[in-house]
Amino acid sequence: MGKRVLVVDDEKLIVKGIRFSLEQDGMEVDCAYDGEEALQKAKEKEYDIILLDVMLPKLDGFEVCQHIREFSGVPIVMLTAKGDDMDKILGLEYGADDYITKPFNILEVKARIKAIMRRTSAREQKPEAGRMLAMKDLKMDLEGRRVYIAGKEINLTAKEFDLLELLITNPNKVYSRENLLNIVWGYEYPGDVRTVDVHIRRLREKIEANPSEPKYVHTKWGVGYYFQV
Repeated sequence: MGKRVLVVDDEKLIVKGIRFSLEQDGMEVDCAYDGEEALQKAKEKEYDIILLDVMLPKLDGFEVCQHIREFSGVPIVMLTAKGDDMDKILGLEYGADDYITKPFNILEVKARIKAIMRRTSAREQKPEAGRMLAMKDLKMDLEGRRVYIAGKEINLTAKEFDLLELLITNPNKVYSRENLLNIVWGYEYPGDVRTVDVHIRRLREKIEANPSEPKYVHTKWGVGYYFQV
């Protein structure tokens, strides 16, 4: 069965081009042309990935992303204007996993989608899947990709989960921001290390009782981040 993709953009020619190209690769593609339609489709159907433009009628891409994060951890790739760093950072703040800058090459889009699909498939096929990791009040279900703090489930995005899984399975090992980009994003990522900082901050806001004084994910100043046991 082909992977399911939701493409959201109010420029119909862009949507048509992406849809045609992805369907040529055997993917099942749904389209939405405004924020409300995108949110409705995301609620009605499960997707493997969502391509989400920032500038949309009715609800903008940031609002759509934020609403989707209330009920789903589906990978979201924001489509942002060329050179607009603020859009990229805001997208990550609202829960996006990645971004692609417009104008883009369709081959880049397909490569980015396939990389995410490969990582998802690899996680599903892990032989160690089913293990439950526990550190202090934090528990991770690697197969179900769920995280609990003191018995309460915490809703993490795909990238937040991947970051936490890497850090918790290598306790006290310090990873530079560059290493985290290479390992967690898993390909020649065009973004910069601020992407890591944003994800770490959001992760701390979710799992730490006091994010400014973390007990799980710590900073080694001038070096990087680590999970303290």
